[in-house]
Amino acid sequence: MKTLSVKLPEALAKWLAGEARLTRRSRSALVREALEAKRNDHSAESRGSKEPMNMDEALGSLGGTFRGPKDLATNPKYFDGFGK
Repeated sequence: MKTLSVKLPEALAKWLAGEARLTRRSRSALVREALEAKRNDHSAESRGSKEPMNMDEALGSLGGTFRGPKDLATNPKYFDGFGK
């Protein structure tokens, strides 16, 4: 892989670091994915049509935007009445 250095405004750098923490992925991986997505969008536009996305691609931009437990079963109140 080639290395690229990029200067980011402070606010964007903080956002990127936060996204990396929330998604447990590296900043480099997030930047690569964003560049690939832009390249794919541009390629689809040049063909005159957008290719259908799978669910992972469609919801990919939402990664890390939800707060709370990953599994609601971590809260005992959700077990009230379970199995009755």
